[in-house]
Amino acid sequence: MSPRIIKRLEDAIEACERVQGFLKNIPIDTFLGSELLRSAVERQLEIIGEALNAASKADESLVNTIPDLPRIVGLRNRLIHGYDSVDAEIIWDVVKHNVPILVRQLKRGLA
Repeated sequence: MSPRIIKRLEDAIEACERVQGFLKNIPIDTFLGSELLRSAVERQLEIIGEALNAASKADESLVNTIPDLPRIVGLRNRLIHGYDSVDAEIIWDVVKHNVPILVRQLKRGLA
């Protein structure tokens, strides 16, 4: 794996960990009611999607390590281009259920 791909995967892990840190001990109502918090989480999800998109272009086999890679990139696109139709409850669900799985997959891919 090239140093550039490794850097992208590390960037994605860091963004995942930031999201998890932002939402540690935060109830959904607080998340939904905080424009600042939602914006911070969405920005990190954009970084994750962009990093994985770039890494997958350099190494197409990443989709074997990260089966949801196309959906992750799709979420990034939705956040950037369809920002006016983003559902904060879906973002909450993604962060709470999918991000921990993604972190494990990314760390396994780097091991």
